[in-house]
Amino acid sequence: MYPVIDNPQKYKAAIYARLSKEDDNKTGDDSESIKNQIALIQDYAEKQKISICETYIDDGISGTTSERPNLERMINDIIEKKINMVITKDLSRLSRNYIDTGRFLEVFFPENNVRYISLLDEIDTFSESYNDDITPFKGLFNDMYAKDISKKVLSVKRKKQKQGLFIGGKAPYGYKKSPTNKNAIIIDEYAAEIVKRIFKLAIDGMSCRQIAVTLTEENIPTPAQYAKIRLKKKAPFSGKWSSERISEMLQNEVYIGNMVQGRVKKASYKSKKLIKMPREEWIVVENTHEAIIDKETFQKVGELIKSRTHTRHRTYDFPLKGIIFCKECGYPLATIKRTLSGGKPILYFICRTYQRFTQYHECTCHCVRVEDVSNAVVSEVRRICKNYLDCLDTEKLTEKAQKQLQTELRKQGRDITALKTKMESIRMKIDNAYDDKLSGNIDNQTFQRIYAKLQEEEAAARTKLTELENNKKDSPSINEEKIKELVKKFIDSEDYTRELFVSLIEKIELSENKELDIHFKFPELKIADRL
Repeated sequence: MYPVIDNPQKYKAAIYARLSKEDDNKTGDDSESIKNQIALIQDYAEKQKISICETYIDDGISGTTSERPNLERMINDIIEKKINMVITKDLSRLSRNYIDTGRFLEVFFPENNVRYISLLDEIDTFSESYNDDITPFKGLFNDMYAKDISKKVLSVKRKKQKQGLFIGGKAPYGYKKSPTNKNAIIIDEYAAEIVKRIFKLAIDGMSCRQIAVTLTEENIPTPAQYAKIRLKKKAPFSGKWSSERISEMLQNEVYIGNMVQGRVKKASYKSKKLIKMPREEWIVVENTHEAIIDKETFQKVGELIKSRTHTRHRTYDFPLKGIIFCKECGYPLATIKRTLSGGKPILYFICRTYQRFTQYHECTCHCVRVEDVSNAVVSEVRRICKNYLDCLDTEKLTEKAQKQLQTELRKQGRDITALKTKMESIRMKIDNAYDDKLSGNIDNQTFQRIYAKLQEEEAAARTKLTELENNKKDSPSINEEKIKELVKKFIDSEDYTRELFVSLIEKIELSENKELDIHFKFPELKIADRL
């Protein structure tokens, strides 16, 4: 029996519906399943005279992750007091991760005075019997179920891989997925000709870098560009072939008809992080599809690559590692070593973009000694740190400094609000597209194209929002005494380690004219320097 609601008029209820790809495989129709969830809840709400204010749908997303666009939107709406009741078909729609389930039921919902209803599980967090029921165990069972499903899915995938069946989302460059068999790849005539040419240029003695230059100068689309062109999506801006990409292709057995899979694996069933697998653990099945390159050519190219390869030790440690970037293009600066006539080795900074794409005039060199930059940074940071202490001692860092700090924080707040508004707009567009799909105004292919584009926009906005919120969070979280302690430690130090730099500096930008722009973790330091 479903929960009975007294005083339904006081609730602003939300429907939350979710369907994962695994569920889709079982039901056969994702949209229909979502429809069924919503219909069930709407019927219940109508009988209980509950007003539904909003419906949140996450289609094709696993319940083991909390990174779901509309779940996040619902959480924000709860925080903003727009809703105070959440209804799902069952507990697993909310989450299959028992830790997240517990966090929602035992912390988040109670703290925000939200009543949670799970129809099929007959859960009502406002009922007197709730604290005595087995809901926590159901959360654990759902988590165990998700783990078990993940293992079974992985087992099926591994079995298919060992049979030589293709299970990837996108075929390797030079091939395309068969229209009649989703586990087979066939030759893509245009891309296959490019692959053949790459191998011929390698046989003719060209290095990977020279091949990359040749293809780029001829405006041949990169694999990423070509894939997006065929899918009628906008190609990325850069579109430069890289020597790394050429090298990977020249050593890929897929081009001699062997299926190569299992190069990466997920860290766990709850994680999206991919871990590279050692070559000996790859799953390689021979002669599974038509070859583009004959084995003799492939072997010759492999021998040529091997003959050119030699061990290089290019890992250089220096205090500014990981925090110094090119002002013009935004990429981290690389380091190169040069030996002077007297035999003394010298480290130089160089723009990584320029280093990789010199011939295309992408960015500029930014070449300068690492030692010179490090000394300049130390000198500037010491000067600003001393100014900060002087301001504290003479009470200069008072009302004016606080006003400037508040101005900067208000700007951060406006930027954060603008990004949240943008993300809300994107989510509304996703919802509208989904409604159009359900009503038949657009087909599934069009929906997927719109959805993918909006997801990219949302991901970019979320990344920027996270960066801004982290900066805002860091500013007031460390008190004056802590900043003072870090500043004094820097001034008194004789050995400037990376740890010291990172304690005060967010990042450093080096421009082509050798000017430094130091971004501190604490606005107070820059403010003190202006006084």
